[in-house]
Amino acid sequence: MHWREVIRRPIITEKSSGLAALDQYAFVVDPRANKIMIKHAIEQAFDVTVEKVRILNMPAKRGRSYRNRQMRIRKSEYKKAIVTLSEGSIELFEGV
Repeated sequence: MHWREVIRRPIITEKSSGLAALDQYAFVVDPRANKIMIKHAIEQAFDVTVEKVRILNMPAKRGRSYRNRQMRIRKSEYKKAIVTLSEGSIELFEGV
């Protein structure tokens, strides 16, 4: 798999911004990817050295409809990877 297929998008939340101070970054990755593939993809994409990769399978969630408050909306499941860097940093917002 090419590294662009492995990494889907970064996760930008308050918690992930706090983790960035500890050189940890969160990404949504392909469900078929394993830790080794994620490590190589991050190293190729951002030119950094990865120390550790942790993977979480996030479950699907159900939400309520605004119209009649019934449980109708379903958010799909995804795989999340938290990557710890040993050296270097990732600039997610360049030029902002």
